[in-house]
Amino acid sequence: MAVKRKIIKERVPTPERPVEERVKSFVEVNLGYTFELAVKEAERCLQCPYDYAPCIKGCPVHINIPGFISKLVQYRDDPHRAVKEALNVIWACNSLPATTGRVCPQEDQCEMNCVMGKVGDKINIGKLERFVADYARENGIEDELLFEIVPKIEKKGQSVAIIGAGPAGLTAAGELARLGYDVTIYEALHEPGGVLMYGIPEFRLPKDIVESEIAKLKRLGVRILTDHIVGRTVTVEELLQEYDAVFIGSGAGTPRLINAPGINLNGIYTANEFLTRVNLMKAYLFPEYDTPVKVGKRVVVIGAGNTAMDAARSARRFGAEVIIAYRRGEDDVSAREEEVEHAKEEGVKFEFFVNPVEFIGDEKGNLKAVKFERMRPIEERDKRGKRKIVGTGEYVTIEADTVIIAIGKHPNRLIINTPGLKVERGRIVVDENLMTSIPGVFAGGDAIRGEATVILAMGDGRRAAKAIHEYLTRKREENA
Repeated sequence: MAVKRKIIKERVPTPERPVEERVKSFVEVNLGYTFELAVKEAERCLQCPYDYAPCIKGCPVHINIPGFISKLVQYRDDPHRAVKEALNVIWACNSLPATTGRVCPQEDQCEMNCVMGKVGDKINIGKLERFVADYARENGIEDELLFEIVPKIEKKGQSVAIIGAGPAGLTAAGELARLGYDVTIYEALHEPGGVLMYGIPEFRLPKDIVESEIAKLKRLGVRILTDHIVGRTVTVEELLQEYDAVFIGSGAGTPRLINAPGINLNGIYTANEFLTRVNLMKAYLFPEYDTPVKVGKRVVVIGAGNTAMDAARSARRFGAEVIIAYRRGEDDVSAREEEVEHAKEEGVKFEFFVNPVEFIGDEKGNLKAVKFERMRPIEERDKRGKRKIVGTGEYVTIEADTVIIAIGKHPNRLIINTPGLKVERGRIVVDENLMTSIPGVFAGGDAIRGEATVILAMGDGRRAAKAIHEYLTRKREENA
């Protein structure tokens, strides 16, 4: 007679740094699982069959989630083997698990439909993925797997150029390198990583983690050329003459601005500029790093996505009083639940249903306040199904000496101006195989979606790699 399994309803929490400690530094907030805690959480998984598991269907890169979690339980008496087996399962679909385990919106994807959620807390999939990646890196397991994988790669004799070393480009590069293609990434900035390096703060995604993920791709044979601005240094047409295929993963790096009086006052940043200074150029370590950033005593962040939370929480670490101002209500906040919760814990205040109409300065041209119109929702819905908002004719003025605008970004215009490249609403148009209007040129990530999540970009990178492989296989067969 089968023994009835005891269901543990409560999620095993991950330790975090105390609030009073973390607001004074950029050290990572979440401390992650130990092996013992990871196994305890893994035991809660109901092990849904692969063909049914809703968590797999919710993952943009389709990791076999029950599969990797089961390895932690199966080999619980041998941590080295447990993690190696789990990492091997993850790597089949995701080459950057230490990153995705930290920054994916799991609550809206893999965890959203977790069956355990019907009887208790959903499985902490993201933190388990992060644990596997971290433990493997710190204990030499990642090196073991790479040592086994690299010699087995069969070279195809064809090459692929990738534009952009962000999540989409890095994922496509890793997949194609493992398939045997010679891959070269062209990156505009002086460091690869894209938004992982310039956009996401150290306290959420330590940069040594990103550097380690990139080093892994280099060991697979990926070549990365930094300070190469495609559209200036080299064109898409020139790349297509040199390589057998091209993938555009250039992201969305052009910030949206607010058309309001006073927008050019001193003290107004875009989140792009602010976070790039703080993260990629390490302004938080000034003067050790020669990148100053002026953060006033009272900061208003406009927007309520993950970028807004990153900017607000960074400003708090510079000692500022911070208010997030959002034109909609709290239910419409698009940032991850964990990031909103951390922001509130760290003392960030929220002002909802306010829309900026004027930036007010002093006689020296420095910002001193922001004027907002109060908004209200109406029953009519927009294209996304959200209630529309309208102005009330009532205004409120909030004192501020710094404003950070975080209301979204556009794709790179140097790329989308490529002759023959079809573009709609500023985004590159692709077919079902992610090929653009130019044969042999593929695209994915924010360049085709507009600003979205890291894991959606990675999903596009993986899909594009598969499509490029099929495209180049046909070319080899035609030329045989």
